[in-house]
Amino acid sequence: MIETLLPPAVVSVHAFADIPGEAPYPGEQDLVARAVETRRREFVTARRCAREALGKLGHVPGPIRSGPRREPVWPAGVVGSITHCAGYRAAAVARGTDLAGLGIDAEPHEALPEGVGETVTVGGEPDLLRRLDREDPTRHWGRLLFSAKESVYKAWYPLTGRWLGFEDAELSIDPAGGGFTARVLVDGGRIDGGPPLAVLHGRWLIARGLIVTAVTVPR
Repeated sequence: MIETLLPPAVVSVHAFADIPGEAPYPGEQDLVARAVETRRREFVTARRCAREALGKLGHVPGPIRSGPRREPVWPAGVVGSITHCAGYRAAAVARGTDLAGLGIDAEPHEALPEGVGETVTVGGEPDLLRRLDREDPTRHWGRLLFSAKESVYKAWYPLTGRWLGFEDAELSIDPAGGGFTARVLVDGGRIDGGPPLAVLHGRWLIARGLIVTAVTVPR
């Protein structure tokens, strides 16, 4: 499902269910040693998807550790992203020579919890969501915006090493074409010396009761 949002250079693997009783991969046990069972299962499955995707790029299996903000630490020369929500786990990876950055996210196609919408919108986004709701009330646009900003952050952080809050990017959403654009409202300077991240582009899809979003940063 997530593969339809990504360019050919990206390898993705997804799963709609966990393998009962699957143990954490050697070298990753401590990352979920204190996690509740639901969290442990989603972690194990998502990491398995990531290893399978890396294998398709030619990498031998190994533990995928976490960085300071719990982001996956990829092998040298690889960019990637992992997501998981109820009923879906996915990973996407690409060679760093093909893409500079990559972020994916999945959410249940449900309304955001009460009060959350106000904390994740900025600028003209509330008006945008109201307009989209009037045009198509069958889609939970607030949750889509939330997911899109999660994908933006996942692509942003490895390139900048800095936090990006929900209030730090303003989105426009194309309801017909399945795309979105994020205008970054803070300094987008990159640690790799690439051009500042001022605008990021992504795609979205609603299917099987899920919202999936993806952002790619060209090399």
